[in-house]
Amino acid sequence: MSTSNVELIRGIYEAFSVGDVAGVLGRMSPGIIWNEAENFPYADGNPYVGPGAVASGVFARCISEWDGFAVAVEEILDAGETVVVLARYRGVYKATGREQNTQVVHVWRIADGRASRFQQYADTLQVAKVMGAAR
Repeated sequence: MSTSNVELIRGIYEAFSVGDVAGVLGRMSPGIIWNEAENFPYADGNPYVGPGAVASGVFARCISEWDGFAVAVEEILDAGETVVVLARYRGVYKATGREQNTQVVHVWRIADGRASRFQQYADTLQVAKVMGAAR
């Protein structure tokens, strides 16, 4: 069992929930490889390499484009060096005023005590509807 890996990932979500971006980025390896889901609006920068790229390419967009953007963690699954998070994205897209409740799965890979890889899977149709890009 990889309790420390689960706690590392839990710490990322806890830091994110209180706006502690440094606390999130500090748990990532310097060379983290971050991929948004195919067809997700922020996948245009895939792969994001390094915490700075994640901060500017993903987090800054979440903050600027959404009111109350949050990740509501439902379950964290321990798979050793891999941690899987079942969650929902919440928030209101500023441009449309529509609220999201998007189902997501995050797959984290851990190396040397830090998050080294991230893969998002998301209901991209739901996000497109909220953003006004689909019916």
